[in-house]
Amino acid sequence: MKLNLKNGRVGGFLLAAVAALLISCNASEPVMATEITMYKDPNCGCCGAWAKHLQAEGFSVTEVLSDDMDAIKAKYGVAAKLASCHTALIDGYIIEGHVPADDIKRLLKERPAVVGLTAPGMPMQSPGMQAEGLPAKNYDVLSFEKDGKTTVYHAY
Repeated sequence: MKLNLKNGRVGGFLLAAVAALLISCNASEPVMATEITMYKDPNCGCCGAWAKHLQAEGFSVTEVLSDDMDAIKAKYGVAAKLASCHTALIDGYIIEGHVPADDIKRLLKERPAVVGLTAPGMPMQSPGMQAEGLPAKNYDVLSFEKDGKTTVYHAY
């Protein structure tokens, strides 16, 4: 069977379907990575709460338990002054600590030339560190580079 794609109804339908598909795809918007690997101490509960925060925001989180988080941080170049309780990897970036999902989404969209983001320490009221009845504490999410240079990425 030979189909005439120029003049036939089938050809017109196929051309319309292809055009609709091309219009619906925005080539300028890259697909955002959603799979994140989180290294955490088996005894840390707040890390699991941070993972739930990410899952609620559309990320898929794989938890890897480690009894030697210092070795994980050393392997990925996370300096002690930037450290928190867990270290995560997503699309070539390192996410250290309780960084909000919106900051990770922004990082993946903007793709700056940094190693990653960190919320040093364990800032109260950051994702995974919420506590009923306690006031929010101001904290900074920092971007960091290989040479250790940091920049405030988002102030809370």
